[in-house]
Amino acid sequence: MTTSHVLTVNCPSRRGIVAAISTKLADMGCNITDSAQFDDPETDQFFMRVSFVSEKGLDDAALVQGFAPVAEQFAMAWAIHDESTKMKVVIMVSRFGHCLNDLLYRWRIGALPIDIVAVISNHMDYQKLVVNHDIPFHHIKVTPQNKPEAEAAIMQVVEDTGAELIVLARYMQILSDNMCRKMSGRIINIHHSFLPSFKGANPYKQAFQRGVKLIGATAHYVTADLDEGPIIEQDTVRVTHAQSPADYVSLGRDVEAQVFSRAIHAHIHHRVFLNGTKTVVFPASPGGYASERMG
Repeated sequence: MTTSHVLTVNCPSRRGIVAAISTKLADMGCNITDSAQFDDPETDQFFMRVSFVSEKGLDDAALVQGFAPVAEQFAMAWAIHDESTKMKVVIMVSRFGHCLNDLLYRWRIGALPIDIVAVISNHMDYQKLVVNHDIPFHHIKVTPQNKPEAEAAIMQVVEDTGAELIVLARYMQILSDNMCRKMSGRIINIHHSFLPSFKGANPYKQAFQRGVKLIGATAHYVTADLDEGPIIEQDTVRVTHAQSPADYVSLGRDVEAQVFSRAIHAHIHHRVFLNGTKTVVFPASPGGYASERMG
């Protein structure tokens, strides 16, 4: 029986890393099916993602034990992931539901192979929608007076469900520095790409009044610096003088949903590596999402 895995590696750059990895995998009876690597001369860091099949049917523990000596030799930060295991995800949302609806649809048809273990909201707007998908819904109200207690309740849901990733599907509350540090590299946010030009209320109206020609969206990891975390995915769509502020909003929501799902897809397939204030994002296999495992 063959089992498919992904090996992720980040370590100081030096000669012989690729050779050592491929040799060790071959010695363990593994066949490499896909490989991507990047050597960053600015940070002197090496990044690699390897998909492989264990033709001997080795389990995770055996693979980890076998690869450990190579990892130690090159001082690697590394992990081996079983591709058949879906990542547990908590979705957080406030009152804009376009990203939540898009994620639920992609999840339902198998285009986004995740295990949605909970949806958390500071409002009740989407309770029925979530419950109708047989997903637990948690209403955690947030006020200026109860923010620490509300965040503790959020983290309790995360811990109780074993969630590995939080996605902020237009969740309009600022997370504390402590939560951002605790969940570093495990919270993804989506927002329009007008920042820092058009801050505050109704950015699309501000953009319309300034006659912008491009509307965009950015998905990034959450850090203590508001909306300035390492960027995972971005995209834009063109607009013209003939379109209205309502058109801007509609187009903006579409591009937000697409960018958000691509960022999550990259993360759950272990294609994103933190590299200081930036990320290294390896592209999907030829053929796009459909070529990666759907379950």
